[in-house]
Amino acid sequence: MDRTQEGGATPPPEQNQRSRLASAERLKAFADAVVAIAMTLLILPLMESVSEVAREGGNAAEWVTENGDQLFSFALSFVLIGAFWLSHHRLFDRVHLVTGRLLVLTIAWMFTIVWLPVATAIVGLMDNDPVQKTLYIGSLFATSVMMTVLGWYALRHPELHDMPVANLRSGILADAIASALFALAYLLTIVFPVLSYLPMFLLALTGPLHNWLRRYLPH
Repeated sequence: MDRTQEGGATPPPEQNQRSRLASAERLKAFADAVVAIAMTLLILPLMESVSEVAREGGNAAEWVTENGDQLFSFALSFVLIGAFWLSHHRLFDRVHLVTGRLLVLTIAWMFTIVWLPVATAIVGLMDNDPVQKTLYIGSLFATSVMMTVLGWYALRHPELHDMPVANLRSGILADAIASALFALAYLLTIVFPVLSYLPMFLLALTGPLHNWLRRYLPH
C-alpha cells in the first residue's frame, strides 16, 4: 500500500510551504512596542534637564533657552520615528505570514530604531562634529534603507501578503527616495558644517519627488 493510501492524500508543495510560515501578528505587535518605547525614550534627557533647572531655581524660559538643541533633536527624531513606523505599518498591515529571513530583517530594522534615542541624545547634549552627524544621520539612513529592503523582500514573496504590487512598489520608491535624501543631507552637513542639521529638511521633498517619479516609472 502506498503512503497516499495509508495517510490520505499528500498535500501539495505550496500547502506544505505555507504551513511552515509563521503568523505575522506577534511580529507586528513586537515592532509596534519597540517603536513606542523608542519614542518614549527620546523624552528622558529633557526630563532630566527640567529637574536640573528646577534645582538651580531657574524658570521655564531659561530651560527653553538652555535646551534649544535638545528640543530640536527631540522633535525631529520624534517626527522621523513616527514616519518610519507609519511606513512599516503600511507594509505590515497587509503582511499575514513571515519567514525566518523576514523576521531577521525586521529585527535589524528594529535595531536601528532602538539606537535612535542614543543618537538623538548625542545631538542634543554634545558639540556638533562629524562623528556626531555620522552617528545621527547615519542611523536614520540605516533605518530607511532597512525599510526599503523589507519592501523588496515582500515584493519578491507575494505569498506572505495580499498587498497590490502597485502599492508595494510605490512604498519601496518612497523609502528609496528618503534614503537618498538622508545620504544627501549627510554629505551637505559634512561638506558645509555651517549648515548644521538644516539639510535634514530636504526630507520634506520625499513626497513631491515620489509623485514626480511615479509618472515616469512603470507601475
